[in-house]
Amino acid sequence: MATGLRERWREKARRTIQECALDLFDERGFGAVTIEEIAAAAEVSPSSVYRYFGTKEGLIVADEFDTMSQEALEELFDREDPVGTMTRIVRDYEAAPGGGEPIPWRRIRYFFKEPSVRTAFCASLDRASLRIAPLMAGGKLTETQARVAANALVFGYFAALEQWYLDGGVRPVAEYVEDGLSPLRPIWSVGDQ
Repeated sequence: MATGLRERWREKARRTIQECALDLFDERGFGAVTIEEIAAAAEVSPSSVYRYFGTKEGLIVADEFDTMSQEALEELFDREDPVGTMTRIVRDYEAAPGGGEPIPWRRIRYFFKEPSVRTAFCASLDRASLRIAPLMAGGKLTETQARVAANALVFGYFAALEQWYLDGGVRPVAEYVEDGLSPLRPIWSVGDQ
């Protein structure tokens, strides 16, 4: 099997497992569902669920960013406009085809309803910040400034998601991300004066 085909199969399996898990969580509650029940619903072994996601919280938190190579991240990331990059990623999620509520937004409510998921998501954001900071370093920002800016960006994204959730999801998530992160834009104009 070609690497591309194998990767597409893995991504389809991951998505199926996530969808089945979300269906069960929505139906019975996060705490009432076991990994074994998720595996049975997705028609995979429990070890496959653990291999792809690690934990039940990982089922909610995991997304394409986690499996993206550093090279792909560098191609995606605009060093001059990280806020624009985040907003574009969110708009792409929202525009993704598929019936019903897209998985990324269906997952968001669990970030804020389930304390263990919130903790896992914050850990995921910390890992994302560590991957993004080197992309910001050099040029206009020092290494320290890049670390601070990367944390401001990813945890600002988290705060924007939380506001979207608290408002009941009345507007597109991308509007919250753009609005919430806009005060950070001057960070990347350091040295332009």
